[in-house]
Amino acid sequence: MELTWVSITILICSGIIVGFINTLAGGGTVVSLSVFMFLGLPPLVANGTNRIGIVFQNATAVAYFQKNKLIDWRFIARLAAPIILGSLAGAVITGFLSNKLFQYIFAGVVILFGISLIVNPDRYIHERTDLVNRKISIHQYLLYFLLGIYGGFVHVGIGYLLLAVLVLGNGYNLLKANILKNVLVLLYVPFSLIIFALQGNVYWSFGLIHAIGNMIGAGLAAHLAVKKGAPFIRYIVLVLIGIVILQLLGVITPGDLLH
Repeated sequence: MELTWVSITILICSGIIVGFINTLAGGGTVVSLSVFMFLGLPPLVANGTNRIGIVFQNATAVAYFQKNKLIDWRFIARLAAPIILGSLAGAVITGFLSNKLFQYIFAGVVILFGISLIVNPDRYIHERTDLVNRKISIHQYLLYFLLGIYGGFVHVGIGYLLLAVLVLGNGYNLLKANILKNVLVLLYVPFSLIIFALQGNVYWSFGLIHAIGNMIGAGLAAHLAVKKGAPFIRYIVLVLIGIVILQLLGVITPGDLLH
């Protein structure tokens, strides 16, 4: 597969869109996987290659959030092990699990998450200190391990799953949950990328060029998130959930987002 100016332009433009969407919510991976496959990569290689841009986009966002001293590192430290171990397991067993099963789980979570954003928006804007200060339970460690498996396996929509758990389970408002989501993803994705690379399922030239756009999109999204706060993120997430639902219904395709 040769790199041309057309393919380079497509990759960078796609990266900007994906980096912006993933930093503020999730689901941008649907676009990047579609672009990689359109340019000739097999699905498994596209899945592995996509993780290069994710590393760079999340590193960009996390650096911006850290510069503004917005990261709860104590919380991150407690959940780093289960989500990293889960991602390693997910990357290893990629070929043994059903994409359909994860698609149904993802669809259900996204729809319920969207409904809760509309029905009770205050929980996403105001932090619940009782939940934030509560000790992390065994059930939550297991849940983050399972989220790590999902992220290591396919990654599509992991942002929505993490946001839902961080807000509803851990009590963070949507801004802080979004920041923690980006940190958690940055922790586990390099490990799953290594597994995919060792299996020969990473096409580095496409991934690194795509990462240029990812970083641009992530930088813009992180700046807007900090400047506008939780209400802004809520509206962006609602719009993106609407797009995801239209995709699930077959009304639009990921390629439509690039036109």
